[in-house]
Amino acid sequence: MNRLSAGKIITNATCNKAMPSSKTIFQQNRKVIPGGVVSVNRAIAPEIAFVRGQGSHVWDADGKEYIDYHAAFAPFILGHNDPDVNAAVAKVIADGATLMGSGTNPWEGHCAALIVKHVPSVEKVMLTNTGSEATYHAIRIARAHTGRNGVIVMQGGYNGWHNDVALNVMTPTDVIGPRVSPGEYRKIPLSAGVPDSALDDVHVVNFNDLDSVRWVMDQYDIAALILEPILQNIGIVHPQAGYLQELRDLCNARGVVLIFDEVKTGFRHAMGGYQSICGIMPDLSVFGKAIANGYPIGAIGGRASFMDYFVHENPAKRVLIAGTYNAHPISCAGAIATMEKLASADFEHLYAMGEQLETELTTLFKEAGIAASIARQGSAFCVYFMDRTPVDWHDIAEHHDFALDERYRRALIEKGIYHFPLATKQGSISFAHSQTDIDETLSKTRDVLQSL
Repeated sequence: MNRLSAGKIITNATCNKAMPSSKTIFQQNRKVIPGGVVSVNRAIAPEIAFVRGQGSHVWDADGKEYIDYHAAFAPFILGHNDPDVNAAVAKVIADGATLMGSGTNPWEGHCAALIVKHVPSVEKVMLTNTGSEATYHAIRIARAHTGRNGVIVMQGGYNGWHNDVALNVMTPTDVIGPRVSPGEYRKIPLSAGVPDSALDDVHVVNFNDLDSVRWVMDQYDIAALILEPILQNIGIVHPQAGYLQELRDLCNARGVVLIFDEVKTGFRHAMGGYQSICGIMPDLSVFGKAIANGYPIGAIGGRASFMDYFVHENPAKRVLIAGTYNAHPISCAGAIATMEKLASADFEHLYAMGEQLETELTTLFKEAGIAASIARQGSAFCVYFMDRTPVDWHDIAEHHDFALDERYRRALIEKGIYHFPLATKQGSISFAHSQTDIDETLSKTRDVLQSL
């Protein structure tokens, strides 16, 4: 790929020659950016500055190439720099599309219509810049609809950075205590600066624990229950049989708004999101990541009766949504091209690669005499260093070997296989991954396991 700069064509070779090292980039960035990175979730070791991605591969500032299974926390369902998506974005720029900040544009309507077409529970859509913004608005709608304030979230789930949900993801059990049921867990904010009052209305229960959901609903006035239908921020933790249906039934009976956070599951596991696989229809859904193959966008959608709170005739019931960059033509063009390409994609081929990786990794760990299990949903997978796949966060916290997991990930990185170097983080396969990538991954994993 070439870049145009000051009227000259700059090749990657030229860029890499002039590129400072990863170490230098971090040192320079720390002078002007706290910690050297603009999202603290990226502040991990080894400190690598990535400068290019193509298909299933990424390159760092030192010129080292990796097969990428991190995929920037999973949006790259088509692979880095997909030519069709990039061409669609380039076209809207070439055609003069720009941010107007007044009225509407054809791209936001086209993007919303595609989501409505493919996701079974969605009748209307609003677009945001991030998934966190979308979950924020979903909770506002639930509160406006019910007149209540309480929100139920899952221990081990991640639904964004805002005060309503930024708590209790990978919380040590010596902080929140042992598994309890029924009941709720101590609230541990992910950030300083969250007021105690913001936590009063948030209630944390373990995934797959229906008794605790019932208990919380009995104790408090609950407006919304929000969850990832598969917990994919602590690997891959599946709902147990009947769990999601029971949640749907409980919410119906108690007048609680059920929100599926499909930022990670949507458009990766199926065009209709995981809800189209499990057959459970939430009241509201939020999307991001794979919907635009790396371009920044989020979406909230659901039944018209809920979504119309954004334009409610009663000002006291109306939910504000605003954002200068909402539905930017560039992001919408990326999302439209991604969804249109995914609509005709062979998901079975993608799942087959995931199945092969799961099966052969299981064999490799068994041959190496290392206790491990692999949880997978389609193209997303996670290795757990424990004797079974987990059912909730406590299962992981009490049985998973976190230190071994991080040694395993860093050893793979040394060999050019990039997984995010933090224990239990999801691996993601894209349509750009080839059989050669899978074979090389398995070969290098065998070497790593021998060294471990």
